[in-house]
Amino acid sequence: MANLGIYSNTIEVLEKFNFSFQKKYGQNFLIDTHILENIIEGANITKDDCVLEIGPGIGTMTQYLCESARMVIAVEIDKNLIPILNETLKDYDNKIIINEDVLKVDINALAKEYNNGRPIKVVANLPYYITTPIIMGLFESHVPLDSITVMVQKEVADRMQVGPGTKDYGALSLAVQYYAKPSVLMVVSANCFIPRPNVDSAVIKLTCHESNPISVNNEQFMFTLIRASFNQRRKTLVNGLTNAGIDGVTKERVYEALEKMDLSPTIRGEALTLSDFAKLSDLLEVK
Repeated sequence: MANLGIYSNTIEVLEKFNFSFQKKYGQNFLIDTHILENIIEGANITKDDCVLEIGPGIGTMTQYLCESARMVIAVEIDKNLIPILNETLKDYDNKIIINEDVLKVDINALAKEYNNGRPIKVVANLPYYITTPIIMGLFESHVPLDSITVMVQKEVADRMQVGPGTKDYGALSLAVQYYAKPSVLMVVSANCFIPRPNVDSAVIKLTCHESNPISVNNEQFMFTLIRASFNQRRKTLVNGLTNAGIDGVTKERVYEALEKMDLSPTIRGEALTLSDFAKLSDLLEVK
């Protein structure tokens, strides 16, 4: 099958199947062979790997993945793309195509069936509107993961890797860094896609921690505190947390916890590290 990373081949397939882009799915197909090769290399895909690809589109990156991996599970929500994928990937017998919303797929069951429950690698060119729910869904469902290598909006990639005190630091930064080590592999111009998006993208690799970098008694409660502290960025941490209506979290208890941690009573959420939030969570959790 012709390499779909080449613009003219992509156009030929789209015309052959009379395909119309669906705005609701945020479809932007990559047309740059150099970037595709770099993604496969950066994701460190080998013949031992079982790869989950989210949103394969017409199969552009799937072709590269099938060449490099032992098994590729491609999950595509748009039913109109399934006949195209069956055509563009017909030469590969190491793939399975699933027409489903990835948020509704039992990825643990797929890992068990196709990889004996061993960690899988995720590679995806994610629609911008659903990037965070997909990444957090993968982490929070405790799917056996080795790494997640994804194309996302550049500013989202920036948010994932920054530390305390920066304007992009927030709940997403802390959540990603709790589960994985983020590193941006490359910035990708909007010109490398069809149709052309309005913003540049970045490929970020999230290498999953073998064990969590911090210990916390109640992971869910910690993330409730984190979300509350960033919901109103201009407010102090005390006000942000007490306005959120979290059971047992009163002004007095937050002041007391900050004092025990040697932190200022007027501190804002963006000044706290992941380790700080873990300590705060353990102090405020109602046993």
